[in-house]
Amino acid sequence: MESVAASTRCADASATLSDCHFDLPPELIAQVPAERRDHARLLVLDRSSGEPTHTHVHALAEHLHPGDLLVVNDTKVIPARLFGRTASGGGVELLLVRALTSAGAQGASDGASWLCLGKPAKRLRVGTAINLPDEQCATITAVHGNGHYTIAFADAATVQGLIARHGEIPLPPYIRRPDGPLPLDRTRYQTVFADVPGAIAAPTAGLHFTAELLAVLQRKGVGIARLTLHVGPGTFLPVRSEDVSKHVMAAEWCDIPATTAERIRTVKASGGRVVAVGTTTTRALESAASEGDSVASGPRWADRFIVPGHEFRIVDALFTNFHLPGSTLLLLVSAFAGQARILSTYAEAIRLGYRFYSYGDAMLIQ
Repeated sequence: MESVAASTRCADASATLSDCHFDLPPELIAQVPAERRDHARLLVLDRSSGEPTHTHVHALAEHLHPGDLLVVNDTKVIPARLFGRTASGGGVELLLVRALTSAGAQGASDGASWLCLGKPAKRLRVGTAINLPDEQCATITAVHGNGHYTIAFADAATVQGLIARHGEIPLPPYIRRPDGPLPLDRTRYQTVFADVPGAIAAPTAGLHFTAELLAVLQRKGVGIARLTLHVGPGTFLPVRSEDVSKHVMAAEWCDIPATTAERIRTVKASGGRVVAVGTTTTRALESAASEGDSVASGPRWADRFIVPGHEFRIVDALFTNFHLPGSTLLLLVSAFAGQARILSTYAEAIRLGYRFYSYGDAMLIQ
């Protein structure tokens, strides 16, 4: 197997896209999840020493402390991929990103207008009508560039039923499903705490947790708190600028309950750690950081693009998956643990055959 060529540069705000590259053997891209969620492998990285420990997710409690607070993202993936045809018979694929209010924001909506990704672009322009299952019809009302469109459904009242009956779980392209998602994807591409519909991708670090594991953690004295961040395409759009600070990352809607914000303040005051489950949870918390160790509660747009040089104010430890080279997610974990250290750890993971990406193995960085 090829190994990662680790960068020798220090992690700082001047990091470039080239610094975030590594070579991953394609056979290490996980195509199905571990047979049991918490039986995936777990690499525990000590940031102070750089030493890795190799274990499994079901042993996570051994590496957390009484008084720690595990913060999870309870967003739920919607079957947001729809297939239709234009009046001339050409096939169209739509990925519904979010319902829009009259102001184009997340929140109360009549469900008629949606922001979406659509292809092929040559068939989609303002005024294009798309015939969908159940005799539903949608019309392109705006073109935003980079494959983004606004569509209006002719019958808003039937949209949710249309999605439920005919929508497809939008798996990432590196999970190869030439005939469409497998039956297992309907359940395994959701976390056990998925509760608030609205994401077009799973917060994949959370896929490793089971009710049994959460119970073990709570018996040890580790608290569990929730927030919601609806994962959108901004998380996964590739960074194309060599100067990563010039990349514009789309904001994602999130909501941090007042109870979660209060528990974070209490844990911080008592010397405990905030352990974020996933980069989406991390982004929500760091975007909502306010004075001291406080987090602002309530709905907001998470707009923090976390790159090397970021000063983490809320998150003390991070449970996460192994990420794509050159991605915003890899930049975030590099910011948390140091770019050279992450790349050298990834090299070790590749050497030992860890499985990468959404259905792959996990890391705990502390």
